[in-house]
Amino acid sequence: MADTPSPINHTDHVRQRRAVVAKWTLLANRVGYLVLALAVAIFIIAFAIGFSSTLATTVVVCLVVSFVLLAPSIVLGYAVKAAEREDLENNV
Repeated sequence: MADTPSPINHTDHVRQRRAVVAKWTLLANRVGYLVLALAVAIFIIAFAIGFSSTLATTVVVCLVVSFVLLAPSIVLGYAVKAAEREDLENNV
């Protein structure tokens, strides 16, 4: 009984890869928007208490990090959704 073969897995490797990309784009979206919200919060705090070079640099760094994360993740997220929709329409 220990030598029973496992059932053959007929999953599509392209869809598996798409799922991995979708997972990473979702994570990048969440982190990117979180860092963007942090930049806005730091900007509001700096506006209220007075800007210093440290606060201004922190805001700029947060904005750059959020843009670096969000730009590709949004595009890849739409690409994954469009590819899945195309596969479902064509019954692939």
